[in-house]
Amino acid sequence: MTADAFYEDTIAAMASAPGAAGVGIVRVSGPRVPFIAEALLSRAPTPRHAHFAAFRNADGQLIDRGLLLYFPSPASYTGEHVLELQGHGSTVLLAALLRRIGELGARLARPGEFTERAFLNGKLDLAQAEAVADLIAARSQAGAHAALQSMEGVFSNKVEALLHALIALRVHIEAAIDFPEEEIDFLTDPAIARQLEALRTQLDELLRETRRGVRLNDGLRIAIVGRPNAGKSSLLNALAGNERAIVTDIAGTTRDVVRESIHLDGYTLELADTAGLRDTHDPVEREGVRRAHSERERADVVLLVTDAQHAEADLAWLADLPPAVERIVIVNKIDLDSEQAHTEQRVDTKWLWLSTKTGDGLETLREYLKQLAGAGSGEGAFSARRRHVLALEQVAAHLARTTIVLTENRAGELAAEELRHAQHALGEITGTYTSDDLLGAIFSSFCIGK
Repeated sequence: MTADAFYEDTIAAMASAPGAAGVGIVRVSGPRVPFIAEALLSRAPTPRHAHFAAFRNADGQLIDRGLLLYFPSPASYTGEHVLELQGHGSTVLLAALLRRIGELGARLARPGEFTERAFLNGKLDLAQAEAVADLIAARSQAGAHAALQSMEGVFSNKVEALLHALIALRVHIEAAIDFPEEEIDFLTDPAIARQLEALRTQLDELLRETRRGVRLNDGLRIAIVGRPNAGKSSLLNALAGNERAIVTDIAGTTRDVVRESIHLDGYTLELADTAGLRDTHDPVEREGVRRAHSERERADVVLLVTDAQHAEADLAWLADLPPAVERIVIVNKIDLDSEQAHTEQRVDTKWLWLSTKTGDGLETLREYLKQLAGAGSGEGAFSARRRHVLALEQVAAHLARTTIVLTENRAGELAAEELRHAQHALGEITGTYTSDDLLGAIFSSFCIGK
């Protein structure tokens, strides 16, 4: 379908509350909305006014009675004429009403098409549009609040501020390139170095907030790893509050990834208990170990479960993790070592001493995991997606290369090109630069009616 044809279409979508006693809603958007509204109401509707109407088919037979609301362009969700019909929540009545609207010139909406039109008509940027879907899919109060913040433009405003700072730096460098005949080397101007450093600091802060936004949106992904019989499954059960994983004294009991989603005071934790890490000739257990390593690399947090005897040696399993992964060493079985529950911070790794058997120290772990999931992040916390993190990481890489070519090579053209790529990566977050394939992937994940 061409873009011109897209905007000529009038679309209708249905969303109804569960049960026959609920309210059924049909929304219509597009240029034929005034005609459809007048046909259903038997007169021109008053904008933004609730009309009680009898919805009839082409033969004049009554379909349903309900409310009709008309929102003329551009003051609507999509930026087009929008009609909302509220009737009884019967699928039979809603189907009949949809047939009537189809006869009057509408078609059924594709998933996400209403929000896609809002984006294309400039009512929302792409990050705000994604937040609509995140709000609908929110699994916790914290996630819902963060999605609302993104819908209000909190994340987009931070991206825009970073973009303005980047453009200012790019203009400064390109201006220096334009005057090569000057005796003064403008590229060595300390102001450029200060701008670049401030930009990288601003980006680092936004990247931290965005990673936190992903955790608020998707839940904190936690991989529980360690040697066999260290207490990994016991820790999963203790955090989940039920016997989710099988616990025995036999090494290698857990051979596949056991997953459990839990909520701590409104924050979602996605736990993954993995097979014990060791060399084994058992092909099934060996596959479990491979999957355990895979879970480590995908996680936001890795909980290395060990004991006082093996703790130092087991640290090797944390050595090759990606830098962004939070590392926590759980020294378990303190009830056997007469050790007290406590915590320590060692370089980039958190250490916690606890007992999954007695529960001593578990509450400290829960509180720390809540902090990592976003607790205490304040009213300004926003939702984000992993593609946003990837885009910001690309920006960070381009800025790092900009620093190198300016300080080591004094190559203004190369620095300007790196900044151009950084600007493009930032623009992909809000949709300034985007592709049809990306838009298709994003909006196809929406539900019908949004």
